Amino acid sequence: MSARDDPPQPVDAVPAGAAAPRRFAALRVPDARTYLIGAALAMMADNIEHVITYWVLWETYRSPVLAGFEVISHWLPFLLLSVPFGALADRYDCRRVIQAGQLLFALVSVAWGVLFATHGLTVVAACVLLVLHGTAGALWGPAEQLMLHDFVGPAEVPSAVRLNATFRSLGILFGPVVGSALLLGLGPEAGILVNALFYLPLILFLLRTRYTGHTRDTEARPRVGMLDSLRVFGRIRTDRTLVSMLVLAGLGSFFVGASLQSVMPAFAARLGAGDSAGLAYGVLLFGTGAGGVVGGFLLEATDFPKPSVAAAVAATLVYGLAILGFALTGSYLLAVVLLFVGGAANLASMSISQTVVQLLAPPAERGRVIGLYGVAANGLRLGSGFTVGIAGAAAGVATSLAWSSAALCAGTVIAGLLALTGRRRVRA
Repeated sequence: MSARDDPPQPVDAVPAGAAAPRRFAALRVPDARTYLIGAALAMMADNIEHVITYWVLWETYRSPVLAGFEVISHWLPFLLLSVPFGALADRYDCRRVIQAGQLLFALVSVAWGVLFATHGLTVVAACVLLVLHGTAGALWGPAEQLMLHDFVGPAEVPSAVRLNATFRSLGILFGPVVGSALLLGLGPEAGILVNALFYLPLILFLLRTRYTGHTRDTEARPRVGMLDSLRVFGRIRTDRTLVSMLVLAGLGSFFVGASLQSVMPAFAARLGAGDSAGLAYGVLLFGTGAGGVVGGFLLEATDFPKPSVAAAVAATLVYGLAILGFALTGSYLLAVVLLFVGGAANLASMSISQTVVQLLAPPAERGRVIGLYGVAANGLRLGSGFTVGIAGAAAGVATSLAWSSAALCAGTVIAGLLALTGRRRVRA
C-alpha cells in the first residue's frame, strides 16, 4: 500500500521515526546559519529598492496608475512563474538558480542607478525593471526551500522554515529604515547602487557551500517539461492535507495580502492625531513587522505549536480576526497591539503551512509543489488589490478590509473542516 493510500492520520511535526527537532536547530548548521543571514540581507535589499524606486517614480510621474503597476509587477511573476521555476529547482543545482535570481536583483538595482544618474528614466524602462525585479523574487523562492531542506534534513525542516521566515521579516523590518537612510544620505543614484552590494554575500556564499538542494535526494531527478510542471496540481489534488495548506496560504494572500501596507496611511490618518499622523503611520508599520520577528523567535524558542493542519488553521484564523479587529477599532493603542498579534499569527500560519508542504511533497516534485505554494502565498496577493484596494475606493478602506478579513476567517473555517477530515501523517 502506498503512503497516499494509508488511513487518514494526524499530521505529525516530524517524519515518522525521526528525532524531535531541537530549538534553533537550523542555526546549529553553519551553512544554514550563513544562508539565513545572507537571505535576510537580500530581503532587506529587496525592500530598500522599493523605498528608493517608488519614491523616485512618484516624484517624477505622480501617477497612481504607475503606483498600482508597481504592486502588480512584483506579484504577477509569482502567479505565473512559480511552478515553472519550481521545476527548475527540481532539475538543476539550486545554488545556481538562487545566484541567478540574486544577480538579476543586483543588475536591476544597477540599471535603476544608471537611469537615475543619466536622467534616462522612462515609464517603459521603469515597467521593464519592475517586472524583472518581481521575476528575480519568483525565481529565488522554490530553490530556497529546497536548499533549506537540504541544509538540515526532514526532521529539522520546521526550524529552518521558521527561522528563514523570521530572518526575512527582519529584512523587511529594516529595509525601509536603511532605504530611507540611503535615500536621504546618498541620494537615489548612489543609494540604489550601494543597495546592489547587499546581494553579494548570498551570491558568494553559494559559491562555496557544498549543498545543492539535492544532496539528500535518493531518487534521480527527472527531466521536466513545461507542460509536466503545470500538471503537478493534478497529481496532488487528492491529498487533502497538501491542498489545504495551499488553500490557507491563498486565502490570506487573496483577501489581505499586500494590501495592508498600501492602505496603512489611511488608517494612520484615521487613528492618528493631527501632526502625529506621520509617527502614527511608522508605528503601525513597525507593529506588523515586529510581530513577525518576535513571533518567529518565540515559535522557534518554544517549538509550539507543532506543524499540523489544526495549527495552520488556528494561526490563519487568529490572523484574520486580528486584522478584522484592526479594521474596526477606533483605538490607536489597540490597533498597534492587533497588528503585532496579526504579524505574529501570519508568520506562524505561513511557516507552519510551508513546513507541512515541505514534508509532504513527493521528493521528486518538491520544487514544483513549493512553486504551487508560491502561487498561493505570493501570486494571489494580486487579489488583495481588488478585495481591499478597489473595494476600498467604493466602500472605504476600513469597511473593505473588515469584509475581506471576515471572508478570510470564514474561508479558513471551511477549509479547516474539509482538511481535518482527510489529514495524514507527515513522512520523509
